[in-house]
Amino acid sequence: MLRVGILTSGGDCQGLNAAIRAVGKALYLEFGKDVEIYGLRDGYKGLITGDVWKMTPNDFSGIINLGGTILGTSREPYKLLISGTPEAKEKIEGMKSTYKKLKLDCLVILGGNGTHKTANLLSELGMHVITLPKTIDNDLWGTDVTFGFQSAVAVAANVLDSIHTTATSHGRVFIVEIMGHKVGWLTLYAGIAGSANAILLPEIPYDTKVLARMIDKRSKNGKRFSIIAIAEGAMSKDEAKLNKREFRSKREQQAYPSVAYQLADELGQLTGHEVRVAVPGHIQRGGSPCPYDRVLATRFGAAAAKLIADKNWGNMVGMRDGVIVPVPLKEVAGKLKTVPLDNDVIQTARDIGITFGDK
Repeated sequence: MLRVGILTSGGDCQGLNAAIRAVGKALYLEFGKDVEIYGLRDGYKGLITGDVWKMTPNDFSGIINLGGTILGTSREPYKLLISGTPEAKEKIEGMKSTYKKLKLDCLVILGGNGTHKTANLLSELGMHVITLPKTIDNDLWGTDVTFGFQSAVAVAANVLDSIHTTATSHGRVFIVEIMGHKVGWLTLYAGIAGSANAILLPEIPYDTKVLARMIDKRSKNGKRFSIIAIAEGAMSKDEAKLNKREFRSKREQQAYPSVAYQLADELGQLTGHEVRVAVPGHIQRGGSPCPYDRVLATRFGAAAAKLIADKNWGNMVGMRDGVIVPVPLKEVAGKLKTVPLDNDVIQTARDIGITFGDK
């Protein structure tokens, strides 16, 4: 009897249920009654506490278009798990105990960067682990794309589309703050799709005066509005000169709830224009997955089942050049896929007149 545990960890996103469905359906098709699948509730928390239920084929039916995760999710910070404190040691022992108690042959883990660090730790502890790459940030190393990304792009682009009408009607400058603390893939793609005039990424520090000149130029050319798509983690050129400690201290002391509001105040003073901020927030990772993500998550899930059948443990299922491939967890954990400055998508944006606030 093959026994497989499955969990989702970290922030939720579109496509999780589609991937879970594909894993279950492919395993049942391959092994029939010779496989048992156990759902671990609320991420690593379920593995720690043993909060588990034995799933049936019906649990994997009718969920391909369902947002969120039927397994529930939570965050279990990797840094705390390896801190060496009594609590951390107890949690790791709890994970090992649940794995052994259920007599699992494999653990399928769906998650992003932090999740993969912990998944690699469990693999190094001797557990058989297969992972699937989910995150709206598309920042996991080792795969060209993660499921959840395209769905979030569609949501964010729709927000930008909607902002255009009110910005035009009132002749305002709008700043739309898009998710992405460390990388700008989501803001880059949504900004282009949503016809933003400026796109601000964590990878490209911006100059507020450059943005002010862009707004003034558009105004002189008869454009009543300007729209700026900014990533949560975007920073000014002055902030980029600070070390991590100084930067953190500056952000903690600022009077603004986020970088978008700070920029809005600065641009309002420089240009005299009315500047408003829109923050779609968690809407970007909510709702039903787009068709692309349903297909991608299904491909990843089916590939995970194949790795299990082949006993090819210790891998993340990834996509490279359009091909689904296994990627060793040790190569993925702890690495971040940022937007390269020479990325052709950035150049495309520049070629059609979008500014990144740097020049």
